[in-house]
Amino acid sequence: MTIKPLSNRVVLKNVEAEETTKSGIILTASAKEKPQIAEVIAVGVGEVNNEGKLIPMTVKVGDKVIISKYSGTEVKLDGEEYVIVKETDILAIVD
Repeated sequence: MTIKPLSNRVVLKNVEAEETTKSGIILTASAKEKPQIAEVIAVGVGEVNNEGKLIPMTVKVGDKVIISKYSGTEVKLDGEEYVIVKETDILAIVD
């Protein structure tokens, strides 16, 4: 199955968090924060404004992005975990 987001929604897959700190301390699963960097898996077509014009999406499939810490809806499909967010919950594109 695939997920096809509607309107201005974006499907993201979280990038794994670091397992050790810069000083070499190994983190347990409970000590890790929710990752804020994710990869764009699918994007909707965009949002229609009040004048009926389509505003295209800024992000594209394959982009790495920074999202708000506790935004979106978590979905599990075929053993994979995804997050579906509005494009406005994306803070930046990481180069």
